[in-house]
Amino acid sequence: MLEIVYKDIEENKEYEEVIKKVINQCYKEEKIENSKLFITITLTNPENIQKINKEYRDIDKPTDVLSFPMFEKEELDKKIENNSFEYEDILGDIIISIERVKEQAQEYNHSFERELSYMVVHGFYHLMGYDHIKEEDKNKMRPKEEKILQDLKIER
Repeated sequence: MLEIVYKDIEENKEYEEVIKKVINQCYKEEKIENSKLFITITLTNPENIQKINKEYRDIDKPTDVLSFPMFEKEELDKKIENNSFEYEDILGDIIISIERVKEQAQEYNHSFERELSYMVVHGFYHLMGYDHIKEEDKNKMRPKEEKILQDLKIER
């Protein structure tokens, strides 16, 4: 269901506990906890995420989180509706810059746990086919993210 990879940063069990807790809640909320959908989350530094951002999005600057979904939303919704998860399948990859998480937690004046949790849930909903570029899409995605964090009592 979940693999956590470290790229050029130190392993950290606390990060892993937060990530697992959030992903478990996401799976439960979206009723895919019995699916065989697999996510890889890579924790890295700004330099690595900048390279990936440049290579895949042609944006030559670091960012906080990148998501690479394997399904279109409609295709995934259909799989979930039909419960057609006979084999393990990759939901997608999430890449998070831990340094940016620390910076943003300070900037927004909340805990590191809150910011990391938000990055994970935000990345997860991108993998589920949600987006936030258009206002109407943002109005679907944001409440889902907030509900996960509220259910876990991860406050601002």
